[in-house]
Amino acid sequence: MESKNTTGAIASFHARNIGGIVETTVDVPPGVTILTGRNATNRTSFMQAVMAAVGSDDVSVRGDATEGTVELEFGGETYTRTLSRDGGTVTSTGDPYLEDPTLADLFAFLLESNEARQAVARADDLRALIMRPVDVDAIHEEIHNLETERDRIDDELAAIAEQKTELPDLEARRADLESEIEGKRAELVRKESEIDEFNATVDESRSEQAELDDRLEALRDARSELERLRSDIDVQQESIESLRSERHDLEADLEALPEPDDDGRSLSAELDRLRDRKSTLERDLGELQDLIQFNEGMVDDDESGAAENLLTDSEPSSESVTDQLVDDTVVCWTCGSEVEPERIEATLDRLRDLRRERLEAVRAIESDLKELESERRERGARRERRESLSDRLDRTEAELEERRDRLDALRADREERSEDVSALEAEVEALETDDFGDVLELHKAANTLEFEIGQRESTLAEVTERIASIEDRIADERDLKAEREEVTTQLTDLRTRIDRIEQEAVDEFNTHMDSVLEMLGYDNLERIWIDRVEREVREGRRKVSKTFFELHVVRSTRSGASYEDTIDHLSESEREVTGLVFALAGYLVHDVHEVVPFVLLDSLEAIDSERIANLVTYMAEYAEYLIVALLPEDAQALDDDYTRITDI
Repeated sequence: MESKNTTGAIASFHARNIGGIVETTVDVPPGVTILTGRNATNRTSFMQAVMAAVGSDDVSVRGDATEGTVELEFGGETYTRTLSRDGGTVTSTGDPYLEDPTLADLFAFLLESNEARQAVARADDLRALIMRPVDVDAIHEEIHNLETERDRIDDELAAIAEQKTELPDLEARRADLESEIEGKRAELVRKESEIDEFNATVDESRSEQAELDDRLEALRDARSELERLRSDIDVQQESIESLRSERHDLEADLEALPEPDDDGRSLSAELDRLRDRKSTLERDLGELQDLIQFNEGMVDDDESGAAENLLTDSEPSSESVTDQLVDDTVVCWTCGSEVEPERIEATLDRLRDLRRERLEAVRAIESDLKELESERRERGARRERRESLSDRLDRTEAELEERRDRLDALRADREERSEDVSALEAEVEALETDDFGDVLELHKAANTLEFEIGQRESTLAEVTERIASIEDRIADERDLKAEREEVTTQLTDLRTRIDRIEQEAVDEFNTHMDSVLEMLGYDNLERIWIDRVEREVREGRRKVSKTFFELHVVRSTRSGASYEDTIDHLSESEREVTGLVFALAGYLVHDVHEVVPFVLLDSLEAIDSERIANLVTYMAEYAEYLIVALLPEDAQALDDDYTRITDI
């Protein structure tokens, strides 16, 4: 999510049919903007318009309209959003300021229903809420990939280390081969010299000499071919043994793998079922939220309308003013009957409770989905491993069969070539005379030397190539070590990222809570802070160790003694402040200011005016645009330099 350069720009909002707004345009400059007015003066509705323009879906359409729109002109760009209601569902289209409003909804739009703000009072899982914007699964996946890469590098480095130990022996072997070849060549030169001398002194017919030379040449070639065949047979036998060993290992690996399941069909079906259930619950949540916001707006409008009627009604009333003022019933906008306001509030409370239940159910399903997704990935990895092993086993079997066929062919060739050698030796023997016996032995010796030289030269080439290969790998060692160090650094960063975010959240909360409490001066409230603790909990079908944030409250008695209290005993004002500071901690930890320039504050009536003023001053240090909805008497306590908007 990229930050946008909007420093110093005026944000101009044009809203139509949002909340209780019919149509309005409001310009918001940088700094603190106070929306001041009584209830039902569209302050909260304007904040919903801001939220809609930024990208939030936690917005309601005016009760008598089917479509609402918001346009934001900001930093030279125009962002639009259209919300359409079809039955009980509101859908949105357009180009909002943010593609993903998660951070803004959690830590910037601090209206009364804000989840981070309410988490403290409801004793919600604070750690889970802080970590929600973090894609933990993606981090674990990246860790797995880096671990695989690190293991690959380690294997290469281990192979290089092992090859290094080979190098001295290989170099010694190369020196020995070079020495042997040199000796064999010198001996061959001597044999050839003796043959030349013998040929010069022997008086033999050219035809007999030529025939003997031909047979000797043929015999030498046949023997060389026979030796080559024997060498090839040895190579094939070694390859067959190696392939048999590889086949045994592959079969053992396959045997060790769990039996394949039903190709994941039951798991996929369960995932689909949970996703469908989650979609249904989220749809219910959206409808409940619209219903709650609509009814809250109607309650506010009804209260405002009653007061306005008392002031502006020009028609005489059969009731006295006192009777009108103490009238404690309202007309239900659903059925048209008169009911007590407490009953409507009770219904709203039940709706809010139902929404919380649905939200908890969604969270539980998300946990199950994560576990099942992890299981599916594991099954997929096992299935891929089995397929890979099976493919390798098939290829090994095919190669083994091919090697056997090749070995049979080589053995047949060897038998044939052995017969040729025997026949040639017999022919040479028949041509031998006393005069040619010595030269024949010389030719045999020369043939043997040439063959041995050829063998050693071939081996020398292999050894030299192996040495060069090892030296090339050693040259890569430095780069591999640097690569491994980089991977290790990335792994360390990823493994500690979650811990760092959690610790930063705790530190930010504790630091700001200390500052805010000192600034606001609550009697006998010494400190509120969060501890990170590890607990073993059941997650699905298994127990896992998880981190939690424990909230602590310390009070002092009149005598100065300190004692630990619970969040339940905090006053409404203290709970509101604690919730706001927790939201501020999330705002700072996730660097929300880099992507969301607006912070919204509403429903601060539980806090007294002086403390509201101090709190606004404190939070203004962290938000480029801080929009606060206040009653007129509370707004009077704030700095006169702040922008004030009274007409929306």
